[in-house]
Amino acid sequence: MDERTSVIDRLRSTHLPPPGVEPLPEPPSSTARIVGPGIVAAGVGLASGEFILYPYIASQVGLVFVWAALVGLVTQYFLNMEIERYTLATGETALTGFSRFWRHWGLVFAILTYFANLWPGWATSSATLVTYLWGGNATWIAVGMLVSIGLILSLAPVVYVALERIQMVKVAAVLLLIVVGGVFAVTADAWRDTADIVASPQLPYEELGFAVLLGALAFAGAGGGQNLCQSNWIRDKGFGMGSYVPRIESPVTGEPEAAPGAGYVFEPTADNLDRWRRWWRFANIEQLTTFVLITFVSITFMSLLSYSTVFGLPDLPDDIGFLQVQGEELKDAVGDWFGAFFWFIGALSLFAAALGIVDYTSRLAADVLRTSYLPRAKESHLYFGLVWGLVVIGIVVLGVGFDQPLVLVVIAACVGGFMMFLYSGLLILLNKRSLAPAIQPSKGRVAALVWACLLFGVLSALTIWQQGGELFG
Repeated sequence: MDERTSVIDRLRSTHLPPPGVEPLPEPPSSTARIVGPGIVAAGVGLASGEFILYPYIASQVGLVFVWAALVGLVTQYFLNMEIERYTLATGETALTGFSRFWRHWGLVFAILTYFANLWPGWATSSATLVTYLWGGNATWIAVGMLVSIGLILSLAPVVYVALERIQMVKVAAVLLLIVVGGVFAVTADAWRDTADIVASPQLPYEELGFAVLLGALAFAGAGGGQNLCQSNWIRDKGFGMGSYVPRIESPVTGEPEAAPGAGYVFEPTADNLDRWRRWWRFANIEQLTTFVLITFVSITFMSLLSYSTVFGLPDLPDDIGFLQVQGEELKDAVGDWFGAFFWFIGALSLFAAALGIVDYTSRLAADVLRTSYLPRAKESHLYFGLVWGLVVIGIVVLGVGFDQPLVLVVIAACVGGFMMFLYSGLLILLNKRSLAPAIQPSKGRVAALVWACLLFGVLSALTIWQQGGELFG
């Protein structure tokens, strides 16, 4: 039995056809040509953690916990790269790979992702910031945002292209905020105290509690279902064997195609393995220089901005109201224009995050339904039905008056951590059992996944234990 046959046998399942065999496409000559999925991940992930959680921690204890963002991001980097490894090698998403072990794994993760994202938190947060700027009713503004998200994702000829461009605009806006804020708002004392990030790292659990600190450490950047969607995003970008798989296009303005039920593998020839090494290097560089770097710079700066303006203020809210206080302080420190600029960038950032959350939630579910349950359906049609279903659910949630109830926030945190615990372990099994030996993860990469599994497992247990005690104790 040759190695090609053994790889196909590894990917056989009772309900999915075996993969086809195609040559690995030639990687681009420049890394700049494949930049995109990491920026999308950074753009979608730059949300409440970067604008609320880390700045709130900095307002309470200074900069001594920013180190945790780097630990969390490095952990997610290794996690994302193992998700990407499988898609680069097969053109299938990680969820399809999990479903080859057990048909319903993909459905389990799709349901958990929906469970975590049913409440339209990022849209309502963005709408609340809009009210700080121009007034109005946050609920109705959020409803308008949800409808606009549905229209954007429905009318874009190629969904990934539109998503990438919007997230690039968001990242550029946040970087502009960093530059302007660094000049006008961050004090000399704050810049000097950045040394505390390295020189005085702390775990201030007595002041803030384990749930807040461990949640910030583990969920810096992305988290939950978003990490799994790296497979879908790099496939739509045309990474590796993903270039053989059709992209999701609008049923209104594009030409919808049904993605194949199985992926493709390449023969481990010298030429293909050389191309693999170059693809793997490009993918790692893209993820490090976009997702990791952009997210860490953003977290660090937003913490510095908070430290410069509201450090030590009593009774600061730990929800979206924190940004109202910070904006008012920025107005006093710099001028009315900068407080308004801060709220505007925050509103834009949280809206783009909401757009990305609706996309990846719907994208994961459409991929699972098309691959494992509805093979004759068109993935584009499933995707757009799920997008509008999520929009309608969000509007209903807002209409019945839910306003960030604690139980839903706790459920989202617990679900996200539990998902990451599960798929960290499954990725080890997937990439060690399903891929050819020459492209399997090294011992160091496996160790990183073991660390991720332990981290998210402990985090989930502590969050459930502590928050459950607060809710029911």
